Amino acid sequence: MNVGVVGATGLVGQEMLRVLDERAFPVDELRVYASPRSAGRRLQFAGSEVECEVLRAGCFDGLDLVVIDVDEPLALEWAPLAAAAGAKVVDKSSAFRMEPDVPLVVAEVNPDDLASMPRGIASCPNCTTMVLVTALAPLHRAATIERLVVSSYQSVSGAGQPGMRELDEQWTKGAGQSEQLRRAAVTDRALEPGEVWDRPIAGNVIPLAGSVREAGYTSEEWKLVRETRKILHADSLRATATCVRVPVYVGHALAANIRFSRPVSRDEAADLLVGAPGLQLVDDGHGSPTPLEAAGVDPVLVGRLREDPSEPGTIDLWVTGDNLRKGAALNGVQMLELLLERG
Repeated sequence: MNVGVVGATGLVGQEMLRVLDERAFPVDELRVYASPRSAGRRLQFAGSEVECEVLRAGCFDGLDLVVIDVDEPLALEWAPLAAAAGAKVVDKSSAFRMEPDVPLVVAEVNPDDLASMPRGIASCPNCTTMVLVTALAPLHRAATIERLVVSSYQSVSGAGQPGMRELDEQWTKGAGQSEQLRRAAVTDRALEPGEVWDRPIAGNVIPLAGSVREAGYTSEEWKLVRETRKILHADSLRATATCVRVPVYVGHALAANIRFSRPVSRDEAADLLVGAPGLQLVDDGHGSPTPLEAAGVDPVLVGRLREDPSEPGTIDLWVTGDNLRKGAALNGVQMLELLLERG
């Protein structure tokens, strides 16, 4: 198979190359694309190097599969061109996710949706949605979820390399200083707009991930709600979300309160989650998996599973996963594998 990766020098793009190699995806020819400033840069892949190209007319000719991980405007422009060149396209931006004729897929949850790709494009969900839905799906199949209340705790790598760099710089600024000086540094930093956030992320949490949209909810919160409905084929699902940015490098986590169409006990929920694809239950009544434990592993981790004493039949759980790996790169490669199987 001839494969193209657009946005190969970004955090997700580099993870994509690692996962393709680790899973021994059958790549006959690999082409990688990046911005003009990275033209000619050589990236490691499968024990050799591949040179970055820039996007241009005809650059997708001869490719069978293309993964696109760039901002929405570029994806809107180049994904249709890749499909027109004959490639099947997996797009990781939000550009096509809510289009009715573009499947939105989590490999372990709704792989059959890839059977219909009238535009030659399929979308990956937002990384936060991906982590959550992997845990929700086995429960929803057994007892329809009626209402969902979610709070997310999203790492700075969700904002790409600039987010990680900003956290690095702020931690460094406070390192080796007294508590009084560290507090002064944070206070001073809060008075200046940051490159990524308008207040310090180091030693802080910011209850505003994404840009503010309708009804005061952010783009990240609406993605979480709308994408979950589409992936689960649950248009009537009532859901609300609060998305929070936390000073963690890699790994998103979510706390979810889930009400079903019928009573579900903790034991039943645990039985449904044990062995579910793409998921590991680490809950023995005390289990509390962290983003650090989820970093670098394929499954999402579920814990703190318990019954809501205020609402009989309702379950609370905690789920965390690597937003760069399962939340982005791994699911993209899994979608390529599914497309390869379908021919």
